[in-house]
Amino acid sequence: LGRSLVVEPYVDSVVLGARLLHATGAPAALEAARRIVDDGAVSALAALEDCSGGDVARIATSAVSDGSSWVLNGTKAVVTSAPIAEYLIVSAMLDGKVALFLLSLRDAHAGLSSHVVRTIDDRPAADLTLDGVALPADALVARDGLALLERAWDEATAAVISEAVGLMRKVLDDTVAYTKAREQFGQPIGSFQVLQHRMVDMLIELEQSVAAQYLAILSLDDPPVQRAAAVSAAKVTIARAARFIGQNAVQLHGGMGMTEELAIGHYFKRLTAIEYEFGTSDAHLDRFARVTAAEQ
Repeated sequence: LGRSLVVEPYVDSVVLGARLLHATGAPAALEAARRIVDDGAVSALAALEDCSGGDVARIATSAVSDGSSWVLNGTKAVVTSAPIAEYLIVSAMLDGKVALFLLSLRDAHAGLSSHVVRTIDDRPAADLTLDGVALPADALVARDGLALLERAWDEATAAVISEAVGLMRKVLDDTVAYTKAREQFGQPIGSFQVLQHRMVDMLIELEQSVAAQYLAILSLDDPPVQRAAAVSAAKVTIARAARFIGQNAVQLHGGMGMTEELAIGHYFKRLTAIEYEFGTSDAHLDRFARVTAAEQ
């Protein structure tokens, strides 16, 4: 998916949405997961807020019981795929715990408003406001869903880490091919030693990223603390490599690297977005420090 720069919301809907919904075991959630798998329905997860700092456990959105229904109040930031989603999964505090609610966006919800934006890699997203949104009783799919949410978040993080590896492979291959074809001073620029050294540094970053990818994937079934540490370490490694490889690829392409017609710029935008997707480097460094300190 990364190497081909596929723009379908696979991670949002399948890796994150369907797996999280299936893990709750709630009837409404299982039906939504079935529709994602069988019918291609799109889901979006509204988990992060302006106060979250990349931590899905830090939320201010609240849910209260109102007879046979639930009422949600709060805001969610940069919910990718929300403008095209049929299902919205919302995290909210309920009786001191992180609960998960499922909204069908085929139905109108009074109090739910969105500010639609395009991310830097040109994906649809939205900032959401929930102002007294009333939901039926079966919309609650997990009363204590933090462990499920954190696992699904780590699985999705591992998925975009893998996507980034594919992106970086393609970017490096295209850069090497370009430097072999582009001539300056009567010879290919790839023959200049300083550029060769730069591409070797890019290859080293890529190989480190592959190792980080394996670390994240092979740790997904570990206990939560070990899983969190491995995924966060991998995400920090990938973020650094994505920036280094992406920026150097554009620089080695010169002005061509900034054009819409050349693929390299589009790959660079996606790599830049992945730096911040599912938590910034600072957020993952903080989590790595917290979980490893707790383990000791």
